[in-house]
Amino acid sequence: MAGTTTAERGERQQESSGPPSGGRRPRLRLPLRLRTIIILAVVCVLLTGGGIWVLYGSPWARVERVTVSGTRELTRQQVEEAADVPVGAPLISVDTDAIEARLRRELPRIDSVDVVRSWPRGIGLKVTERTPVLLMRSGGKFVEVDDDGVRFATVSKAPEAVPLLEMTVSRSGSAAVSLRRFDERRLTREAVLVADSVPARAARALRVVKVRSYDDISLELSGGRTVAWGSAEQGRAKSRTLSALMKAAPGARHFDVSVPTAPASSGS
Repeated sequence: MAGTTTAERGERQQESSGPPSGGRRPRLRLPLRLRTIIILAVVCVLLTGGGIWVLYGSPWARVERVTVSGTRELTRQQVEEAADVPVGAPLISVDTDAIEARLRRELPRIDSVDVVRSWPRGIGLKVTERTPVLLMRSGGKFVEVDDDGVRFATVSKAPEAVPLLEMTVSRSGSAAVSLRRFDERRLTREAVLVADSVPARAARALRVVKVRSYDDISLELSGGRTVAWGSAEQGRAKSRTLSALMKAAPGARHFDVSVPTAPASSGS
């Protein structure tokens, strides 16, 4: 071996470093981190696609029932018809805002409504109806007015314990100028404020709220008693004053609290 040349030793080294027997190449192995990322990406794609199919394409998450709660005067059928919920549609695609808008538009008696998805197959309609605080005569019927002054429904029979609102506004002279500034809609809201300010004892006996102008509002109580209230301003002070007057002069027929610091009562 001592006679082996440098060239021969180089050839042997090349032969020993050549491809393994049989000519097979080693398999390409991805790093563990890269393989994990690829697996997670595939899983995410599968889960996302499956979720989309369940929500939009499967029969398991489609609207099959509509529930209604909170109604008093309205019927379940009226609410369901006005809501027009797309039964059979994917629950996720139901436009709850559009349903709420339809209910408010078609049924003015509704003050508020909460449209909720009841997974996996329902829509819930939670209704709050307006409550009448005053009534206005309209022919032989009555228009209900809520605590915002909104005229929301016409009924043939007056609800119990709800006072009448009589608008006797003059349309001539100085009263006409006042009417241009405070129209009937504004005066209706003022009447509601007055009715809400009346103390409990008088409220139980309240029959009529009369409005002649912005600062000329009066009340008719049971037993032929009347109250000159004035405007809706200083409602709390007027309420306290009227309560004190009714206690001090229980037999009086007329009370004037239009100026709460200078009240008066008369009649017996």
